[in-house]
Amino acid sequence: MRRRARTAVNRTVLAVAGLPPLLAGAWLALTGGPLRERLPSWWPTAGTGAVLLDRARLAQLRTEGWWTPTVLAVALALTVFLAYWSLAQLRSGPTRDLALPAPGSAVRPQALAEALTARAAAVSGVARARARVLPGRRQRLDVGLRVWLHPGTPPDSVLPALHAVVAEAERASAPYTAATRIRLSASAHGRLRVR
Repeated sequence: MRRRARTAVNRTVLAVAGLPPLLAGAWLALTGGPLRERLPSWWPTAGTGAVLLDRARLAQLRTEGWWTPTVLAVALALTVFLAYWSLAQLRSGPTRDLALPAPGSAVRPQALAEALTARAAAVSGVARARARVLPGRRQRLDVGLRVWLHPGTPPDSVLPALHAVVAEAERASAPYTAATRIRLSASAHGRLRVR
């Protein structure tokens, strides 16, 4: 769930940062060149050699008492926000240990994922497996199990054993409840090549 929230924030920040230049570029592309004649008469166009803020207007704004502090505050706030956002991207996700009922015992989510991967890969008919365990709030675990089956292996022959592996992992992380998704795929047949 936390990864989805981070993805939503990333997309929102990218949209907010990218939409104004995109709209400005589209406006300039439409109002310049051969498309100018096809636009309606009410469409705002940029004159030849027009600028957003000319030197005289900029000099006038600089004489105002609020202009320089406002520009500096906005630039500083944007810099701090983008630096914090960039540092947040470096974090690989929650790394806290999962506390178990026995006093002083804990397990890392990565260790639980590795054990689940090894147990799922040992199931007959499974070519390979990959598990991901993400701790959430209120003692909840989001578990994703991706399994590739050997060619010709029917999924219904593997699912009972995979459910048993998942149930074992849920019992091992006792105070936590797990929301598990199992995704099955078939491994591609190896092509025979003749030399």
